[in-house]
Amino acid sequence: MLFTYIILGLLAGTASGFLGIGGGTIIIPALVYLCGFSQHQAQGTTLAMMIPPIGLLAALSYYYSGNVNIKVAAILCAGFFLGGFLGASMVKFVPDLLLKKIFGVFLALLALKLIVGK
Repeated sequence: MLFTYIILGLLAGTASGFLGIGGGTIIIPALVYLCGFSQHQAQGTTLAMMIPPIGLLAALSYYYSGNVNIKVAAILCAGFFLGGFLGASMVKFVPDLLLKKIFGVFLALLALKLIVGK
């Protein structure tokens, strides 16, 4: 299973650097459907994965290309920090199956918007 986790991390990291996606769209579904995690476990594990500065090298690459707004990133980081705590405090009251469905609807709506929207 260790090899699976390494490959999953490599694929998600590559997608994150290339498309700006990874944890929510790749790692969570893979942990649920390939590794047998519950939705709660997959989300918690993915959030724990983000504690170290995992995007640092990718962010530096974007920064040196002139594609990072530091002020906006700092504001988003503060909101994400507080919002993450709020969401994690609320999710423990949501049954696993409902959480999985909410996550799926979110991904489907996001995909539809990306495909047909401007």
